[in-house]
Amino acid sequence: MNKARSWITKHFDLVRLVVAVLIGILLAVVVIFCISEEPGTAISKLLGGPLQSKRRFGNVIELMIPLTFAGLSITVMFTANQFNMGTEGAFYAGGAVAAAVALSVGLPAGISPLVCIAAGGLVGGVICAIAGFLKMKWNTSELVASLMLNYIAYYLFKYLLFTDRFKDAGAGFVATYPLPESSCLSQIVEGTRIHTGLLVMLVAVVVIAVYMKRSAAGFALKLTGENQAFARYSGVGVGGVILASQFIGGLLGGMGGAVQVLGMYDRFQWTSLPGYGFDGVIVAILARKNPVMVPVAAFFLAYLRIGSDVMSSSTDVTNELVSIIQSIIILFVSAKVFLEAYRQKLVVKEATIHE
Repeated sequence: MNKARSWITKHFDLVRLVVAVLIGILLAVVVIFCISEEPGTAISKLLGGPLQSKRRFGNVIELMIPLTFAGLSITVMFTANQFNMGTEGAFYAGGAVAAAVALSVGLPAGISPLVCIAAGGLVGGVICAIAGFLKMKWNTSELVASLMLNYIAYYLFKYLLFTDRFKDAGAGFVATYPLPESSCLSQIVEGTRIHTGLLVMLVAVVVIAVYMKRSAAGFALKLTGENQAFARYSGVGVGGVILASQFIGGLLGGMGGAVQVLGMYDRFQWTSLPGYGFDGVIVAILARKNPVMVPVAAFFLAYLRIGSDVMSSSTDVTNELVSIIQSIIILFVSAKVFLEAYRQKLVVKEATIHE
């Protein structure tokens, strides 16, 4: 009992997250029972639908990849206490630039995807870094600046990609010419669309985890986020950290966009912002800004959304239900006083035992 109490105290954020998820799912079940004529079927499709076929579970992994990149992007910037929302624009720009490079530069199959992803990442990094530069130079709100930059990036790259040079007028819909096969990410699981972007994602998770948890730069990042004045007094170059955090965040967002386009499409055809940047906020909050937990949170969110799609296509419950679950979970996870009294009781009991 004492060991269990000690474990809960040590991993209280994880316990709080699990409780919030269970509450969200429980309330969703209640809603389903209230509105559906076949609640049992709807619940089984929501919770078990993604496991009913290889293709559906593959859909979960496919969706998890861009959500992880977006979550990592937001995690880095939020850890530095920079509320930069430019991941959305970086994601779109990264995909557009990757497509433009693929269509413009003829490179061998082993090199072309890496060059395209690197180009997309660099452009995404620059987009988010602009908000960081404005913050350093004129103390501009990075939140406002990044939201405006999203639309600048969107309209600029949409215009550039759908000009006569890249646009395929005979496609029957708004899209570029087909991407060269040498630039596309190859499929790695037969019967699904899971591609080698999954491996790029895993490498990104490891690199960011090491950077944030094991490096001096990562320590400076967290110190700046917790207390800028103390970080500056300790000799940390706060301005450089702020700029670096937003560049790295944008870099990850741009890489995510590039990986998504090269892995899931044969043409660039995004005529609107894809929405992954804002989903990244949900993932980062669920992961408690822990890069190791980001893919876990991304998997959970992807599983929930694919389950919701299966449910809506098979029953009388629409997939808007997933928005209810997300909102409830975020509400509880972000509420600092949620289960706080319980944690304090555990801490007191632990202190009493050790006296």
